Amino acid sequence: MTEQSGTALADLMAGMAASFNQPVPLAELLDTIVRAGRESIPGVQHAGISLTHAHGRIETVAATGAIVGRIDTIQYGLGEGPCVDAVRNRRQSWSNHLAQDARWPRFGPQAEALGIRSQMGIALFDEPDVVGVLNLYSSAADAFDEQTPGVAAIFATHAAHALGRTLKLDQLTEALTTRRTIGIAIGLVMERYGLSEQRAFQFLIRTSQAGNVKLREVADQLVAESDRRAQPRG
Repeated sequence: MTEQSGTALADLMAGMAASFNQPVPLAELLDTIVRAGRESIPGVQHAGISLTHAHGRIETVAATGAIVGRIDTIQYGLGEGPCVDAVRNRRQSWSNHLAQDARWPRFGPQAEALGIRSQMGIALFDEPDVVGVLNLYSSAADAFDEQTPGVAAIFATHAAHALGRTLKLDQLTEALTTRRTIGIAIGLVMERYGLSEQRAFQFLIRTSQAGNVKLREVADQLVAESDRRAQPRG
């Protein structure tokens, strides 16, 4: 990294840190973090945040594009990859040649088949009941140089502090779960009634207001009903 590029990166990181200090809703903060990660960390083309719960389930709660969700789903299903290792070991895990990395013999080739050749996972926070990981991706081999791990660690520290200021960890987990449940409920309403995403969300709001019930509770009921219908009858 040249002195000029290093100065530019420092300026960008300073601006990023300042943007994290602005009071914003959780969903907006998560989106800001992944976009800033893509823009400020050298070599990164895609970014996402994964959250793991006490029972071990991992979910993607923010992403810069659909490819992130596809790659993450493969990692979660196989139980291997930089993200999974970062969750298990609570430290950075990365590779510039996923398909050739012996640590992930099943995940690496599948990632490359989707066009992802380099990936890095960095723990954002680590508590008994929840672990957050920042995931960085690139379609290029050798996307990360010797400076990238340090830059990514600094970025992750700023991001973790911002999340800590926004909500306490238990509130963060609850808010993310609520966001996910409402998202699933919107999808169910869209499918059931042939509505757009916006109209499905408005439908949930009207149902909540008409029954004087919290939106989260309406979403919980819809998801639970869908789960019951999906269960095989004995």
